[in-house]
Amino acid sequence: MSEHAGRRAQRPGDTLSEFRDPEGRTLSVIVPVYNERNTVAEVLRRMRRVELPVNVEIVVVDDGSTDGTSHILRALEDSTVEVVHHPSNRGKGAAIRTGLEHVRGDLVLIQDADLEYDPEDWPRLLRPILRGRSDVVYGSRFSGEGGSMAASDWVGNRFLSLATNLLYNTSLSDMECGYKLFTRKVLDDITIESDRFDFEPEITAKVLRKGHRIYEVPVSYSGRPASEGRKFAWRDGVRAMVTLVRYRWGKMP
Repeated sequence: MSEHAGRRAQRPGDTLSEFRDPEGRTLSVIVPVYNERNTVAEVLRRMRRVELPVNVEIVVVDDGSTDGTSHILRALEDSTVEVVHHPSNRGKGAAIRTGLEHVRGDLVLIQDADLEYDPEDWPRLLRPILRGRSDVVYGSRFSGEGGSMAASDWVGNRFLSLATNLLYNTSLSDMECGYKLFTRKVLDDITIESDRFDFEPEITAKVLRKGHRIYEVPVSYSGRPASEGRKFAWRDGVRAMVTLVRYRWGKMP
């Protein structure tokens, strides 16, 4: 269980009680899931209790789980949660593409199912968009609560963010952060090709190449080791670097 299992004390920016969205927009949350039977029910419980000034729809994409996650999701699916199943594991990027085919909202948020990220940070992510400051918002684990990140992961994430900044003339602190929020109009102008974790550098590269400004906000983070199911490995970091270079100068579909 995550160290954030209990309801944490609210911080400035944790609520949006002063906002009312006159456009009546819907936040679509895509949850890519692969073998997360120990955490998926809890993350959905936390998602359902977040209070927002927008409508919310949740689409869970079960990416070929083999550990019983699928059975848990069948029991949790209701009018607020749609579950889509891949017959075999295809990767996070492929799961997000499938999710995009099913969501209908004006805003799209990616939410991992492993409890490393806390849905109570959703208001922080939404605030810049509701204020009209940006169409793309990323979380930053390096300025939020938590800090349980292995030293090798810390170095790798910092290096990939630095490479992104140098290649794309930006100033991101945490390009690989799993919390990414977009207006639908941004995503409709981008073709996602990556099947696996290279989704993160690909979407970042294409968003920046399209001229969009990425707004960062601090989010909490409770990392877990590979022994507890963490799936990102050093090979994924190498692929991320290759992806950043490829999309810097290559033609975008």
